[in-house]
Amino acid sequence: MVPKVVATLRGKGLDVIVESGAGLGALMPDELYEEAGATIGDAWSADVIVKVAAPNAQETARLRAGQKLIGFLAPRTNETGIAALADAGVEAYAVEAIPRISRAQVMDALSSQANVAGYKSVVLAASESTRYFPMLTTAAGTVKPATVLVLGVGVAGLQALATAKRLGARVTGYDVRPEVADQVRSVGAQWLDLGIDAAGEGGYARELTEDERAQQQQALEDAIKGFDVVITTALVPGRPAPCLVTAAAVEGMKPGSVIVDLAGETGGNCEITEPGQTVVKHGVTICSPLNLPATMPEHSSELYSKNLYALIELMLDESGALAPDFDDEVLAAACVTRKEETP
Repeated sequence: MVPKVVATLRGKGLDVIVESGAGLGALMPDELYEEAGATIGDAWSADVIVKVAAPNAQETARLRAGQKLIGFLAPRTNETGIAALADAGVEAYAVEAIPRISRAQVMDALSSQANVAGYKSVVLAASESTRYFPMLTTAAGTVKPATVLVLGVGVAGLQALATAKRLGARVTGYDVRPEVADQVRSVGAQWLDLGIDAAGEGGYARELTEDERAQQQQALEDAIKGFDVVITTALVPGRPAPCLVTAAAVEGMKPGSVIVDLAGETGGNCEITEPGQTVVKHGVTICSPLNLPATMPEHSSELYSKNLYALIELMLDESGALAPDFDDEVLAAACVTRKEETP
């Protein structure tokens, strides 16, 4: 929660308690929060607690029944943590579970953070690359532009395509959802068509069948070898990341090429990714940063804060009191633990 959003909450008549040092990682000292009207103290005593990551066991033990908790709670994979929150009587809201509908876009923390990751993935790739991204005409001759392939065209993928295009690269996008081809072209990129349609629910891709996976793997293996940079962003909610870049594909890439794998936290899209590490295999640099938005803490925090504010505002009634309406599809979907009312 950044100071500017704290001031907005105070303007709504809400008291805000900030844990001492909470903003230091984003270069926001306690003094800025105090100037915005916050109290520095025990944030765990508040009626609504906002976090980034899911609470650990020690943090969950500090919660009391009836408190509201908002954060990245990983409801599909963090069964133990969610059960502990339910046992504690906490009303928990997972930002990952906010539906991707038009009026909830301002609350969509997955998208806001994916935008940051998509942008930074290209900056990282350019830093690791041995080649220029743009075409350059110099007295010593003309340098051809780098070729960039982005696998997975969600929010992060589109941002990566647009950023690489702005840097002057020749960009191509691929996704198993053919309906996103127009979005790829809208940012000036080419569409790689492998003839596979695996559109799923909620704007995500479904898991491929064995035949589809084999077809995709062979076609991608052939295509990847022709690119200088490959950025992978493909995720399937609640499942390990699909393997899109095989070891054979890496071996076939030109030495000096770069792979940035944004799916490392769920296993990686590259067969030889080492999550959290940057390694060189067959002359190819493979980067798999974890929590890439945290490397841009100022803007990622600003965007996340706006997501949280919009969700909190939805919980307020006309008098400004906390009164979540679970007939609202956004709140109903986001709330992963709550005490059911008895008739």
